Amino acid sequence: MDYATDHRQPVSRLLPPVFDAEALLGDLPREIQPWPEAVSQPQISACLARVREHGGWNWPDRPVIFVSDPHADAEGFLRSLSAAGVIRRNGLQIALTSFGRKARIVLGGDALDKGPSNLALLDALAALREAGADLHILAGNHDLRMRMAIAALRGPRDALTEHLFVRMGRKILPALREVLCRFVTPSDIAALPTEDACRAALMPGPDWPQRFGQAARHELRATVIAKETGKLNEKLLKFDRECARSGMSYRQILASALKCHEIFFEPSGIYAWFYDHMDVVARAGSILFVHAGLCDDMCEMLVGQGAEAVNARYRSEAERASLGFYFGPVANLVRTKYRASDCELTDRGVTALHGGGIHMVVQGHVNNHQGQRLLAKRGLLHLEGDVTLDRASRRSEGLDGIGAGATLIFPSGDVIGLSRDYPWAKHFAPERMT
Repeated sequence: MDYATDHRQPVSRLLPPVFDAEALLGDLPREIQPWPEAVSQPQISACLARVREHGGWNWPDRPVIFVSDPHADAEGFLRSLSAAGVIRRNGLQIALTSFGRKARIVLGGDALDKGPSNLALLDALAALREAGADLHILAGNHDLRMRMAIAALRGPRDALTEHLFVRMGRKILPALREVLCRFVTPSDIAALPTEDACRAALMPGPDWPQRFGQAARHELRATVIAKETGKLNEKLLKFDRECARSGMSYRQILASALKCHEIFFEPSGIYAWFYDHMDVVARAGSILFVHAGLCDDMCEMLVGQGAEAVNARYRSEAERASLGFYFGPVANLVRTKYRASDCELTDRGVTALHGGGIHMVVQGHVNNHQGQRLLAKRGLLHLEGDVTLDRASRRSEGLDGIGAGATLIFPSGDVIGLSRDYPWAKHFAPERMT
């Protein structure tokens, strides 16, 4: 497959100017080349042929900037927006460029994680909203885990949910420490019972496996129930170790978790907007944006009822979610890696999508070290847009510094993948390929 014309030229033909007053983006690519996978993989040719059979492409009516998986690294996220030419930065001040005022910005999930700072990332999103950005926040699996862990501590004890703080909460301990330092007061701690009582409030009861097995039999397979109960002791040990490593007492952890409910889920909470405005899918023309991927049921719901119906269902079911939701088709949108254990995507779902005019999925969730990746999954074109922005992941995976990158989709039918970890800007223009 060849491009119909030579597209190797300065990236400025497709990108607006990058405002980099502090010289943070010196290694950002400034030249483009055809997207490597698009010109080398016959599976992608087959996907493009199928698009033509179903009426061709319908591109967004204005530019879309996709940045995914910042994992609580505000600096990586903001550098990515600078790299895409949508913001100017002056210290802590953020201003939209003229291009940024025209563009739609999609955050592809996993805003929250182990750090360096969840609250700084949320503050950056708030500043972007305040600047007038058309910002769409999608749910990621880490964002959902935070929601489920906090919700498990509210209301009466329930066999279906009382273990979820231990199951989901271990990875949010860094976020809880941030909340402890900024929002929890001495009176919040004083209002709680003893250390042992607080630990008991965080943990499932001793008879939980039996009660869970009975309660879950109507929504989970027997193999899933056995796996959940069988791993409880291992999860308890890991949780206790992580709690000790966090330097927080169980009273402090419980106080921070309850404060999270106040700041995230009460109407007056400082970050209530984050989950209130969170969707699970966004559509622009022929392109669907989602954190992880799809299954047949969600493909058919998208085509039959539309993206807003899927988003409404996600918001409703995530409110008080148990594992039946977590392993089901709606949460599969933020979890799937198309494993055998995930909800299945087959040609049935792919055919439904094409019939409804959706021809490509742009996703996060699968991080790449050499920029964005284009590939066919289950016969459907996917663009993986997680380019490993956060410094914690980069450090553990042998990458230097702080990441920066974004996927830009233009009304002209041009798709650009930018990453500081790849020497060229990748260019995909399916309607100009032969």
